[in-house]
Amino acid sequence: METKESWSDTVKTVIYAVLIAVLIRSFLFEPFKIPSGSMYPNLYVGDFLFVSKYTYGYSRHSLPFSMPLISGRIWADEPKVGDVVVFKYPQDNRTDFIKRIIGMPGDKIKMEKGRLFINGVEQPRKETENFIIRNDFGYAERFHQYEETLPNGVKHTILEISDEEGEDNFGEVTVPENSYFVMGDNRDRSDDSRIHVGFVPFENLVGKARFLFFSYDPQEGAWYKPWTWGRKIRWRRLFNKIK
Repeated sequence: METKESWSDTVKTVIYAVLIAVLIRSFLFEPFKIPSGSMYPNLYVGDFLFVSKYTYGYSRHSLPFSMPLISGRIWADEPKVGDVVVFKYPQDNRTDFIKRIIGMPGDKIKMEKGRLFINGVEQPRKETENFIIRNDFGYAERFHQYEETLPNGVKHTILEISDEEGEDNFGEVTVPENSYFVMGDNRDRSDDSRIHVGFVPFENLVGKARFLFFSYDPQEGAWYKPWTWGRKIRWRRLFNKIK
């Protein structure tokens, strides 16, 4: 009898733990890992961050496997220009992307020689020190780094290889109702609303990126060399707020 009760208690504990984890993941915070360099210099490959699910309300994409239990969006709160958001890729409604919101519904967006225009107004940028990224082959690549200011006063840093790359000229588009125009901070190395992503429907927003809880450099050390693990961790990035 004691053994049966013990197993029963264990099963109940596991079920409760799973339910609590699902509730937290669905309605409060969800962890994400940065897999690509499209958000350099602000988010690095190997960064782990928490996304707040409640910030913009809830849609079916707030739930595990995007279960269709919510129609549209409930308890909705509109994002702001400059927010860094996680969303489901509109082309498959499954893959997670992370970008910065640049255009709100009704905004007119265009790029001319690397300069961002919103509603016909060129957004100011100021060049700062160069930013260096090591590519997959270990070679250093040097990028121009700028501080860009958006219409609501939000300042953030962006990277440009040059102002003559493929997407540095982008014809003016108007953001549709209930959709957003997003871009990566690494402007010449980002698949965003200028390319395949297109406009992001409000329903596809998963949440707002809040802060890093872990970060490691995949190019440092090796998993089979435990004495190098400490060198892989980017200690200075831990618990940084995402701006």
